[in-house]
Amino acid sequence: MNERVDGWAEDWTCGGTAGRVGGSVYGNVERWVDGDLASPRPEPLSHAVELWECHDLSVAFAAEGPPADSWSIPKPLVSPLGSASGPKDLTCYRIFSAGYECSWRYEGPAAGVSHFLRCCLRSGRCCYFAAGSATKVQFSDQDGISVLQAVTLWVESRAGNRTEKSPKVTLMLHSSVKYDPPLLEDIKVSGSAGRLLMKWETPARQDGAEVQFRHRTAGSLWKLVSLFPGRGENTESCLCPLQMDAAQEFQLRRRRLRPGAPGDPWSGWSSSVCVPPERLPQPSWRFSVGALRPDGKRQVTLDGQLPQLDLPEGCLRSKSGGEVTYRVHLHMLSCPCKPKATKTLQLRRFINISGAAYDLAVVSQNRFGPGPNQTWHIPAHAHTHPGVLNISAGANGTIMRWPAWAPDMTYCIEWQPRGQDRSLTTCTLTPPQDRDPTGMATYSWSRASGALEQKMCYRITIFASAHPQKPTSWSTVLSTYHFGGHAPGAGSPQHVLVKRLSQDSVTVEWAPSVLSACPGVLKEYVVLCQEKDGGQMSKLSVKPTETEVTLGGLRAGTAYTVQVRADTVTLQGAWSQPQPFSFEVQVSQFDLSVLLASLGSFLSILLLGVLGYLGLNRAARYLCPPLPTPCASTVVEFHSSQGKQAWQWTSPADFPEEVYRKEALVVNASWEKGEGTDPDTPGHLKEKTRLRQVRGHPEAQTPEPGRQDGLEGSPAQAAGLSLLLGDLIQTPVFSGPSHTGLEA
Repeated sequence: MNERVDGWAEDWTCGGTAGRVGGSVYGNVERWVDGDLASPRPEPLSHAVELWECHDLSVAFAAEGPPADSWSIPKPLVSPLGSASGPKDLTCYRIFSAGYECSWRYEGPAAGVSHFLRCCLRSGRCCYFAAGSATKVQFSDQDGISVLQAVTLWVESRAGNRTEKSPKVTLMLHSSVKYDPPLLEDIKVSGSAGRLLMKWETPARQDGAEVQFRHRTAGSLWKLVSLFPGRGENTESCLCPLQMDAAQEFQLRRRRLRPGAPGDPWSGWSSSVCVPPERLPQPSWRFSVGALRPDGKRQVTLDGQLPQLDLPEGCLRSKSGGEVTYRVHLHMLSCPCKPKATKTLQLRRFINISGAAYDLAVVSQNRFGPGPNQTWHIPAHAHTHPGVLNISAGANGTIMRWPAWAPDMTYCIEWQPRGQDRSLTTCTLTPPQDRDPTGMATYSWSRASGALEQKMCYRITIFASAHPQKPTSWSTVLSTYHFGGHAPGAGSPQHVLVKRLSQDSVTVEWAPSVLSACPGVLKEYVVLCQEKDGGQMSKLSVKPTETEVTLGGLRAGTAYTVQVRADTVTLQGAWSQPQPFSFEVQVSQFDLSVLLASLGSFLSILLLGVLGYLGLNRAARYLCPPLPTPCASTVVEFHSSQGKQAWQWTSPADFPEEVYRKEALVVNASWEKGEGTDPDTPGHLKEKTRLRQVRGHPEAQTPEPGRQDGLEGSPAQAAGLSLLLGDLIQTPVFSGPSHTGLEA
């Protein structure tokens, strides 16, 4: 039948039982099925009608509509048990949160299927609950079902004119307890060394449970694992395998264990617990930093691609726990006195930063905590702007002035000794200030603070921000170098040296000023040359990178002085000590050195010549001794003893003989000493004189020792001997230890 039913249903009849409906019924009624209206079911109906099984139902309507009548409901077709489709795995149990519950699963197409839970007591009293398309029904002990007695339950699923039934289950509902699965928000997950530990709080009054978990990876089937969980104080835990390179999906369920009794039904599966792999894929990032723009910002560009992680089906939702997120961690190193230094940003390709120094890191994050990072150091912007910062020192303190930016800006002033560690950086924050009438911002401090008082090079950088609490809001106003202390006096050049270059020019050299080590501070060198007597004077500018200059057009015989100073952009330096010079002094010193070198060489050669001459002369006397002269010779001297008269030499004129040629005369004389005798005693003297004739002269022999008729008693022989000796040169010759020979 297909009837339209509208109106107020006053009463009903089911078999021999009657009652009052007291409700409105609207909608199409295609047929009556065992006391229920189908497609759709009218609402509301009496609670009794819902619970009691009626096969012949009559409804009386008080309003307009078809007249009340009774219909006989035909029996539906029932599929045999064990068919491939239909309700399966019916379980009924007591739950802690909502009384009692029966649940099942349906196999087959679910479209247009209505489910009914039927129950019967041993007394024959039966009831049913309409579940519609749901596969679970909850009820209480006030719904007409005895929970302390055995009850038989089954499910009927109806589609069209066909009904499918599940196997019947008989149990006492109060004694069958179903535990709750762990809540997802209560499960704490940690991983280490290839193992995954899941820990949760034990639900109230649900102690002594058995636990099962199942897990899968992307594209794989579930794997079921049963275990007895670890127990702590009000906690349970289980140790599960952790995949090295794949994300996993875990689900947990629990049931009560009763010794000697069949196990209670399992709880439902918990929500999926998604776990990333132990070894996360490494992204590859590159970055580049652009130039500083006029607004004091630089653009950092990140290039790279996030690794794709395959997730199981239950982990595809957002924030499932199995995903890996990437963020940018920015740490501003400059200006350490700012309120906040770090900022974590969502990963993006372009990031705007100031000209300060930064540490930039791409941080990976998963449910286990931070993962591997990629970190880069971004150095501070190196370009400086000389001249835009004005620092003036006075008796009351130091004032710093620079071009102001927008109103209500907070400035961070940072100074650091050049070339030294960043830990020596000093900075200060100025309160928000507006620009003065000249468009400048100012900051002042007293000399007692000692700021910028040391004589060294400082790098000064000024940052500005309208929101100092945000590290990414800072911009670079300026960056320059400044020499602390009294720069003009400290920068005076030292070690000025003058060298002659030509007859009328010199070269002036000096050591670089300490200001030259401070970029942009030294403007130029100025060289002053003037006559010592106060005459002509000239100045010459020299580039700050040069330390020598040539001065020309100088006059000989004039004394000069030269001085050098180092000028900054705003101040003139102090002159170096006057360095006098003149050409005469320079030339005489030069010639003296040459003269001394020449004189030394000459004396050295002369000394070597004298020493050589003396050495050769001495060697010649030993190697070639000279012949003796007759006057100096003692060959013909005869000693007298006991008062005898000396030799009386007769003049050659007494001898009329003509001497034709001078012949060589050789006289050999020898003295022999007896042991213990005096060699000067004539009585012991043994004289041997031999005269050998050379070139035809007869040989004269001296008388033998002991004879009295020697030369002493022969004047003629003495005269002849004198003639023979004539001009001969005598040389003593010593032979042996006791003989001495003289050769002429």
